[in-house]
Amino acid sequence: MKYYLSLILLLFLASCSNDEEMVSVEKPKDLKNNFTISGTITNGQNLTFYLEAQSEAGTIEVAKTKSDASGKFEMIGNIPGYGIYRLRMGETPEKVIPLSLVPNDNIKIKASYADFLTPKVTGGSWTSAMTEYMQVYQEFVIGKQELELNQKNLSDEQINTRYQNLRAKVDKFALNLMDKEPSNPFNYLMIASAMPPQTGFNDWDSKNLERLKSVEFALSQKFPESPMVENMGYQIFQLEQSYDQHRMFNAGTQLAPDISMPNPNGQTIQLSDLRGQYVLVDFWASWCGPCRKENPNVVRLYNKYKDKGFTVFSVSLDENAENWKAAIKKDGLIWPNHCSDLLRWNSPVIQDYGFSGIPYAVLLNPEGKFIGVNLRGADLEQKLKDIFEK
Repeated sequence: MKYYLSLILLLFLASCSNDEEMVSVEKPKDLKNNFTISGTITNGQNLTFYLEAQSEAGTIEVAKTKSDASGKFEMIGNIPGYGIYRLRMGETPEKVIPLSLVPNDNIKIKASYADFLTPKVTGGSWTSAMTEYMQVYQEFVIGKQELELNQKNLSDEQINTRYQNLRAKVDKFALNLMDKEPSNPFNYLMIASAMPPQTGFNDWDSKNLERLKSVEFALSQKFPESPMVENMGYQIFQLEQSYDQHRMFNAGTQLAPDISMPNPNGQTIQLSDLRGQYVLVDFWASWCGPCRKENPNVVRLYNKYKDKGFTVFSVSLDENAENWKAAIKKDGLIWPNHCSDLLRWNSPVIQDYGFSGIPYAVLLNPEGKFIGVNLRGADLEQKLKDIFEK
């Protein structure tokens, strides 16, 4: 199961480095200038400013200019339509402002070199929201950096809790903007806050799907010929399909595809032979760090519920049999049901179960039907507790 548009702003701001290839685009000479970006940057004298766009081929330089001795600059150029850009100051990738531009925008920026990420921006219908958002976002960045340094020696649980609290402020602002102004062009950079986390739909508010569809509809009405909005609509459609599949897989009505593969001794075992038990089908590999980190949790839960009708059916995406067998022994995976076709990502089971990354696990009821998808950690423990400790 795939998830889309994750943390767009974080990726957008961080995706450029000094080593990244800059794509050269031949510009027609007869294009008329249709936007202006100007401003004053305190202590930003004699610097080069770049307006950049991201493409599948790399970073495209849309326009550039230099500030004068007083830090004033003016940039003009042509854009084909509504789009997401970034204004980079100087040669460092850290000094970047995200901009949602439409033709005929006349943007004015006031900032300092030290606080370039929290500018005052005016001149567009979206700039008020953008200015306010960047203040919230900067607080998140500072807090995240402090957690990474961990000078207070916080535990992993404390770090995660504080990170989630920081992230919640960013998400709250973004969701409120999407609700109040669905047609605001800056919302393209806000939709990440409404997307499901990489861990899946288990803790995701399904109301976000309607919120995303509302933003996509509003932007498509405002910018009907925008390829960017069209692509967003397609990805939200895919998200909706994935969510429908998730709900179906948790309803206990969909029979899981059978799996028939060799075990470490070369004997073929079948998933369907475990009917009558609750089965965690666990997709993993010896080379997968997060899988190995999750294994102790699976072992603990197996030992806790194995006498109550629970077992594990492990499917490895290894290609080296010896590494696979060694990992089973080292991690203490004591259940008897281990199998692999040693085809790594070429295994047909990946298509059958519709996943694109591991660790990945599904829970089946005694009839062999899905009742949980992408379960691990606390989610898996809670699901088993609900089943066996009613």
